[in-house]
Amino acid sequence: MLFTSYEFILFLLGLFILYYIIPKKFQWMLLLAASYIFYSFAGVKYLAYILATTLSTYFASQRIGKLQAAASDYIKTNKENLSREERKAYKDRMKKRQRLWLVLCLLFNFGILAVVKYYNFTVLNINSVFDLLKINAKIPTFGFILPLGISFYTFQTMGYIIDVYREKYSPQKNLFKLGLFVSFFPQLIQGPISRYDDLQETLFGHHKFDAKNISFGLQRILWGYFKKLVVADRLLVAVNTIVKNPDEYQGVFVLLGMFFYAIELYADFTGGIDIAIGVAEVLGIRVKENFERPYFSKSITAYWRRWHITLGTWFKDYLFLPISVSKSMLNLSKKCRKLFGDAIGKRIPVYISTIVVWFTTGIWHGAAWNFIVWGLLNALVILVS
Repeated sequence: MLFTSYEFILFLLGLFILYYIIPKKFQWMLLLAASYIFYSFAGVKYLAYILATTLSTYFASQRIGKLQAAASDYIKTNKENLSREERKAYKDRMKKRQRLWLVLCLLFNFGILAVVKYYNFTVLNINSVFDLLKINAKIPTFGFILPLGISFYTFQTMGYIIDVYREKYSPQKNLFKLGLFVSFFPQLIQGPISRYDDLQETLFGHHKFDAKNISFGLQRILWGYFKKLVVADRLLVAVNTIVKNPDEYQGVFVLLGMFFYAIELYADFTGGIDIAIGVAEVLGIRVKENFERPYFSKSITAYWRRWHITLGTWFKDYLFLPISVSKSMLNLSKKCRKLFGDAIGKRIPVYISTIVVWFTTGIWHGAAWNFIVWGLLNALVILVS
């Protein structure tokens, strides 16, 4: 069900009316049902993927939460009988058990994403290497169809389990409320990628009919439709005409096509985000902004801090920082300082983390070499600057 379809508009109309008619304590339940109905339009069989992520994350988070509670109770009860070293050793043992559940959850869910999104790409490249080496072997490919929003809800949910492990907040005990966090339908197609502690404040609350908020939300939805249907779709005609006819359109037309494409891409993406945020606002739910006038940035680094903000902060918090301050990276930094001096040695963790993040950013956008090259080129520009 596309945001720009008549079915989606009718779906929203029915949801908005029913949402403010039913008792407020049932509003979050209605949103859960609506989210699964929305998702089922992409294919009922794909509900298995989002259910697998929800159930595995719920089970792992509950195990981690119980281990954290048990460790805290044990330390409080036996505080006077345990030495400092014994307390530390006990905490380390319990943390390892928590880490095991975290790793299992991450491997399972990122494994699903890797198989459906990257298996065929990986196999095709391996088969190409076999051909170059004259190896008479072929690994079979499969006709995987990418489930709707799997990259978005996987990242959002894995951020949740990591935060539970870090004891940022307690795990959600209600399976169905966690299911709503994972599947909240406005975010499934283009994001934003929300954090649990931000979204839970309004996602599960009771919402009265607020004419002002609803008016602002509807205006945001209409603005999103204008950007997608009037700006993006019209410019896309010109972009496709120029790109598909390189013999006829050259020189200044290529430059014009690049300019049109930049506007089309921004209008289409931010239009979808406007619709998602507007829908949430009509429902009384606050969702993070995802863009902050990126084309007014004065550097590539600033640009990426203002474009798809929630994805960038996800990579920063869950990939860049953990890698750059890890023990292995700090040890490498020490060795590099001895070899190359402090000026270069202390920057090695930043360099490596930046390359890893941008390689991952590239492959996240699509299973193709052009996306990988695009990501690494951004990393190069940022490192040089």
